[in-house]
Amino acid sequence: MKNLFTLLFAFAILTSQAQKLVSYSDGAQKLEGIVSTPTKKEANGNAVLLLPAWMGIDNNAKENAAELAKLGYLTFVADIYGVDKRPNNPGEAGKIAGYYKTNIAEYHKRIQLALDELVKQGANPDKIAVIGYCFGGTGAIEAARTNMKIRGVVSFHGGLGRDATRTIEPITTKVLVLHGADDFYVPETEVKAFQDEMRTAKADWQMIYYANSVHAFTHKDAGNDNSKGAAYNEKAAKRSWQAMNDFFNEIFK
Repeated sequence: MKNLFTLLFAFAILTSQAQKLVSYSDGAQKLEGIVSTPTKKEANGNAVLLLPAWMGIDNNAKENAAELAKLGYLTFVADIYGVDKRPNNPGEAGKIAGYYKTNIAEYHKRIQLALDELVKQGANPDKIAVIGYCFGGTGAIEAARTNMKIRGVVSFHGGLGRDATRTIEPITTKVLVLHGADDFYVPETEVKAFQDEMRTAKADWQMIYYANSVHAFTHKDAGNDNSKGAAYNEKAAKRSWQAMNDFFNEIFK
């Protein structure tokens, strides 16, 4: 019954917010993302690529894509894993997300393919931003590190780490990091290394901390027990969404 409810809920979102499934591929691997199209009245000519958290395309990603479409942004939710590679539980998600973090070039490739698909769906290639949640937040930062053709990136409670052997290249993309002040999944050493990296890369970056917030603070299904390391925080979720909007107003002006 729970699975049926989840499917019906997902279908309701897809049909009510002008969302549709889009098939694309990485060689023989079939991928399936979701495009959310604003009405002509809402459309502002700007576009957003949304990179989901480690469980893949979830309700959080679909709902946020629908909200972005309401704000006028053509939005594409990327499929990083593939239609037959979706994790069924956190254990599987950790393994597959870990693969892409270790084999970072593969993650870069899947992000670029999603960007290409967003352009195919009608996005102006000069007016695109990338946002991501948790694992997807790491991907958003990677899009900046590799200077993909985008205006800016927003990482919601994303991992900030990088292989220390990688050369730090100049970053031309604007970066916004929205971070839980009590997120122990991202240790202070990782935060400091990231900030030093941004300085070395001479990036235009911002980092906002949210009080009493841990990992996954935007995910409504994460519960409210901070001691578990991942929990929803309504105030932080609303404030971070507003910070993203202010950032978009700046980069798309």
